[in-house]
Amino acid sequence: MASGKILVAQGGGPTAVINQSLVGVALEARRFHNIAHVYGARHGVRGIVNEDFVHLTQETSHNLEMVANTPSSALGSTRDKPDAAYCHEIFKVLQAHEIGHFFYIGGNDSSDTVRIVSEEARKANYALRCIHIPKTIDNDLVGNDHTPGFPSAARFVAQAFAGANLDNAALPGVYVAVVMGRHAGFLTAASALGKKFPDDGPHLIYMPERTFDLAQFLADVKATYDRLGRCVVAVSEGIHDASGQSIAAQLAKDLEHDAHGNVQLSGSGALADLLCEEIKSKLGIKRVRGDTLGYLQRSFIGCVSDVDQREAREVGEKAVQFAMWGDRDGSVAIKRTGFYSVDYELLPLDAVAGKTRVMEDHFITPNGTDVTDAFRLYLRPLLGSGMPDAFRLRTNPVTKVLRPG
Repeated sequence: MASGKILVAQGGGPTAVINQSLVGVALEARRFHNIAHVYGARHGVRGIVNEDFVHLTQETSHNLEMVANTPSSALGSTRDKPDAAYCHEIFKVLQAHEIGHFFYIGGNDSSDTVRIVSEEARKANYALRCIHIPKTIDNDLVGNDHTPGFPSAARFVAQAFAGANLDNAALPGVYVAVVMGRHAGFLTAASALGKKFPDDGPHLIYMPERTFDLAQFLADVKATYDRLGRCVVAVSEGIHDASGQSIAAQLAKDLEHDAHGNVQLSGSGALADLLCEEIKSKLGIKRVRGDTLGYLQRSFIGCVSDVDQREAREVGEKAVQFAMWGDRDGSVAIKRTGFYSVDYELLPLDAVAGKTRVMEDHFITPNGTDVTDAFRLYLRPLLGSGMPDAFRLRTNPVTKVLRPG
């Protein structure tokens, strides 16, 4: 590359480790003598078209390391989903600033943006290396064993349900919690990793990879409640009926839509409330409570996987290495190589861009309301070290005096 300038940006929902990738790019780039400047675009692609850049080269290494350990997107993010015209404007700015390397940290939409910008540069015969760096708590990027951001969010979900289960055991009833995931159920499935004893919740897990039937759901809840005297339920925000309509849209009359026209599933407690109302009215169970984990899953500062931190840093570092030593654009991907170790590959952008991975069938039980041991083995090493544990009192009853036998 003729230019010694790098531009890095962050897109989509923040995660607990996305700044590790940012700092991985910034610090790894300093090792290459031909890189003079590392710029960061504030608020993703919107910041690029607005030429809203900051000089990351002028940051101290110490402060970058402190930022790396801080959740959320240090540069700010955006939900803009660029089309070809938008990407043409991005390219014009990159060209004007003589950017030679463009790194975009994000999920499906971000990878597609990188693909279009790469094509714009090729058409203009402009020397621009474009690399997509993976990030998403949904774990839905194809070609990856898993995606940075998911393990920490999964750790939070597992611990949240472990705590909810303890609460529900102390004061029995039905508890329903809605977890992020429009198309992929990986994060909802992570709730199963909070279980220790056979009767622990979540007792029922509903993922978007399976059709959701309201009548069957109520039957499942009733059967569990009759058997255990309580029921803890994990539900993906993206559950849908046989026609593909979201259950949230089916049960609610008025729901907001996002910038892309999708029903607004995140940031609303509607689905949990609606399901709880169905349980109360149809099953007659009085103690029914609902929660929506919402944005807490993404950047919870006290619940970060050390494995996730390490890998998020490495995908940033590898992105720079692929850009400097390779001769093609692409998307960095994590590949599992042992019981637990990983390596990194650079996939073609069109192999990742705009595509969505969902949970594989062998991760979901035949009845569709739980995960298999294969999923538990897949997820457990990603959660990192120091997972908290829960214990119970042993049952040593004292003989009754006034009410014997």
